[in-house]
Amino acid sequence: MHLHFYENAPEAVLLIFLIIAFLQSGIDKVIDWNGNLSWLKGHFSKSPLKNMVPALLGIVTAVEIAAGILSVIGLVHLVLYDDTLFAFYGALTSCVALLMLFFGQRIAKDYEGAKTIAIYLVPAVFLLFLLQ
Repeated sequence: MHLHFYENAPEAVLLIFLIIAFLQSGIDKVIDWNGNLSWLKGHFSKSPLKNMVPALLGIVTAVEIAAGILSVIGLVHLVLYDDTLFAFYGALTSCVALLMLFFGQRIAKDYEGAKTIAIYLVPAVFLLFLLQ
């Protein structure tokens, strides 16, 4: 069996980055649901999203975990089979998660937090270009 890591090293490294970011974030939200919910309720208390925080936290958590899982599957398929389909969907789902988070930070008027999210978006979008 020929492993395709060398030919796809940039894509693989970026997938590993997304796996770490989104599986850690999603799992943290599940494990510390109440802590995250409490902090986010305060964070969005003066925003139009204040009454939707529990539902939005659930949606963001699900999308983050999906992005991490798709990225894991994508990494395996990329390295073993030189197939980019799942990697592309992992990167795309990661971008969706980041745009959701970015939107939330902007609505909460947390512009520093929004800048941090934008930094994560750059490698995710770059990965989409590499996988086309």
